[in-house]
Amino acid sequence: MDGAGRTAAAEERHETEAERQDRKFNDILQELRVVMTGTQLITGFLLAVAFQPKFAALEAQEVTLYLVLVVFATTATMLGLAPVILHRQLSGKKQKDRVVRIANTLLLILLVVVSLVAAGVAMLIFDVTVNRQAGYIAGGVALVLLLAFWTVVPRIGSREPRRR
Repeated sequence: MDGAGRTAAAEERHETEAERQDRKFNDILQELRVVMTGTQLITGFLLAVAFQPKFAALEAQEVTLYLVLVVFATTATMLGLAPVILHRQLSGKKQKDRVVRIANTLLLILLVVVSLVAAGVAMLIFDVTVNRQAGYIAGGVALVLLLAFWTVVPRIGSREPRRR
């Protein structure tokens, strides 16, 4: 940071620290909108499953997986609300940097939980519609894909020189 309180990234964008924090929080909000839409759809699907006639025929392991997924989906919903609640609670108190830092952490946790819900839903659907082995395979494939998205995809192009 230089004497004027601006980072190198802020200098490159010609923005003040306050503008940078606003931009970062807006980025977080946009990402939350995307994640929460998917989370709401998955949660709605899970809630509807319990009211289907076939639900009574589920095996104990399938019901356990279902209930774990409902807990995770509910947790994801709460994690998605948390940054907005935090912002409302601290709005106007000149703590935007704190809000951005905490909201970023909450968003990362939310992404992990939603990733687990997505893999679990694939596992549940294949387990119920095909068989247990297909469920394990679907869950495993989903976890491998998610692991790739979390580890491999962010590194794509990282060796290319940065443009100025």
